[in-house]
Amino acid sequence: MKATNELSRRTVMTRMAQSCLGVGLLPSLEHLFSSKALAAGEGAATAMQAPTARNVIFLYMTGGQSHLDTWDPKPGNTEVMGATKAIKTSADGVLIGEYLPRTARLMHQACVINSMATNTAAHEQANYFMHTSYGLRSTIKHPGLGSWLSFYQGPGNPDLPPYVFIGNDSRHPGAGYMARKHGPLMINNPETGLQNVRPQKGVTDDRFAMRRDMAQALDAEFQNRWDVPGVKAYADMYDDAVRMMKSEDLVAFDLTKEPADLRAKYGRETFGQGCLLARRLVEHGVRFIEVSLGSWDTHTANFISTPRLCETLDTALSALVQDLDSRGLLQQTMIVLASEFGRTPKINQNQGRDHYPIFSSVIFGGGIKGGIKYGATDKDGAQIAADKVGPPDLNATIGYALGLPLCQVIYSPSKRPFTVADKGQPLTHLFA
Repeated sequence: MKATNELSRRTVMTRMAQSCLGVGLLPSLEHLFSSKALAAGEGAATAMQAPTARNVIFLYMTGGQSHLDTWDPKPGNTEVMGATKAIKTSADGVLIGEYLPRTARLMHQACVINSMATNTAAHEQANYFMHTSYGLRSTIKHPGLGSWLSFYQGPGNPDLPPYVFIGNDSRHPGAGYMARKHGPLMINNPETGLQNVRPQKGVTDDRFAMRRDMAQALDAEFQNRWDVPGVKAYADMYDDAVRMMKSEDLVAFDLTKEPADLRAKYGRETFGQGCLLARRLVEHGVRFIEVSLGSWDTHTANFISTPRLCETLDTALSALVQDLDSRGLLQQTMIVLASEFGRTPKINQNQGRDHYPIFSSVIFGGGIKGGIKYGATDKDGAQIAADKVGPPDLNATIGYALGLPLCQVIYSPSKRPFTVADKGQPLTHLFA
């Protein structure tokens, strides 16, 4: 009888956690209630380490970046390279495309992963897979990696969002099935920062507080009647917004505080200023920032569009690496560059490249070994020749650097079990 009562109390505690927080936080107890729970995390990575990175700046190349014209050129193979040439870098044996000359001088600080492969060449599905490690389903929405970091470790600065997305990619999964507080703050234009974060002219602090108290009083009856996570999350959102409005760290979003010459060094395009904003946010305690650069879907005029895009990327990325390094932040900040897929080795009749499931990613900082490349494609960049890496493996590597529990199982509100990177395995040997 005693055992039955103990089980009942544990069941109640588990269900309370699921109801209040949106997911099950007690996977270690789930085996008491479900014979399937022990196998829920089967295949997930068990590797753990002391964190080598505190922050992540995730640079996402929306549309499918050509690996051959950037990180995996094939010198002398004009049939697949077209007009693009390879150049040497500061890392022995590492070649990249000629359109990235500034970054070439910094490759001794980078690891290039040339053997990325995804399971689809459709934009929406591949984008989702890269961000979540899970396939796109109509029945559930999975969280991005920044949400996992917030869920397990909380915000780096309680007055600021734990996770910020800079860009206008509507496909971003956000917090998925997790509570809204773990989702990213979305910023379309880094130049304007956060809008409407100050009271209207003439509204004093006392008057603002009075209005807030009145709104809370009007909402109280509804909140008491409907004591469910969604309603509580809505109320918490207002509390978080007010706390941020009053924080001195709100200055983190103000790029006018930066010297004009440094802003120019990053490039005045939206992506460049987004990278500068990411650096400022890291300094103020925001731990996961994603910055997107779009228009890589070069079905036509690849050799016109790609050099232009690379100029924007090269300017901003090189400035970001050097800026973080000069401030002593690069070792604790992992810069990850990724895309949803690559582009065909075959050049089409429109001088473009079509969708292709093989591509490259690049990592700077965060405890990673510099001056190396991992994996390889064949002479045409068409097949993986060594050490295939999937999006879940890349996400597991990022999670490993952050010290996230990769094998820890949590449960969605629909009682389905999930881990940070599904069955992805971290590339542990890439760390110094």
